[in-house]
Amino acid sequence: MKRYVIVATKGRPVETATLLDFLHDQDARPDGVYIVGASAADLPDAAGHPLLASTRVALLVGDKPGSTTQRNVGIEALLKDAPDAASGERWFASFFDDDFRPHRGWLRACEALFTERDDVIGMTGQLLADGVKGSGISEADALRYLSGEREREPHWASGERREIGCAYGCNMAFVDRVIRQCRFDEALPLYGWQEDYDFTAHALLLGTVVYEPGSIGVHLGTKRGRTSGVRFGYSQIANPLYLARKHTMHPRRAWRFISRHLCSNLYHSVRGHPLVDYRGRLKGNVLAFVDMMKGVIHPQRILEL
Repeated sequence: MKRYVIVATKGRPVETATLLDFLHDQDARPDGVYIVGASAADLPDAAGHPLLASTRVALLVGDKPGSTTQRNVGIEALLKDAPDAASGERWFASFFDDDFRPHRGWLRACEALFTERDDVIGMTGQLLADGVKGSGISEADALRYLSGEREREPHWASGERREIGCAYGCNMAFVDRVIRQCRFDEALPLYGWQEDYDFTAHALLLGTVVYEPGSIGVHLGTKRGRTSGVRFGYSQIANPLYLARKHTMHPRRAWRFISRHLCSNLYHSVRGHPLVDYRGRLKGNVLAFVDMMKGVIHPQRILEL
């Protein structure tokens, strides 16, 4: 089974170059890596990297910034290189955030899962730590988690293998038949919040998606290159409503997302937070509710903020 990796990146060439180091250290190295930047400045300097000796590494630029658009560019490039359906050769594509740090056995465990279970068409791996909600995790601490020197942190992506309704976008993989048929919704711009939920909903029409504890990693949650607080706050309201309208998210789940994040933004706006712009997020929430009352709410509206 062939193994491919797609990475959408913006503003983090150094972090992406470090991810190449981790891909080179994989027990089962990828057959192809597709790194897609929003501009040439986003791409790492891969010249002379040892991974190039065994793996095709394509450095690409999307037509516009946005994780959905950039991931789709990676998919289209991958499909030109991957075995076609007529060959009968199986393969899968992994999607990693540029600040995800996979254990050396990540791709091997993923391949074993897809080989063992024909019904499983998608997966997400075990997270030892996730810096996205806190101050972030350093590269040194990521190594400590991966080596076992630091104890894993509580996270929903832990425990025994089980079926899930949504793969986590920082580290997820899907088999060839999903990649041939599904695309990320480019109506979800920039950070593309909930793009993983939408993509998984389409993939679930083709089989089962599971949490796989054998594919282990750490998500640094690097703050550089992220969407502004106001834009992200708008997306917290607009994106779930958009997915509910297109029937890839149940309305009750959409409103649970909205109410949870609204309450969090209100709470942290009063208390203040040194690292996260919760007041900007709350302002974005309010702007989204105003647009909802006007009947003009849409994920693409953040491009005007």
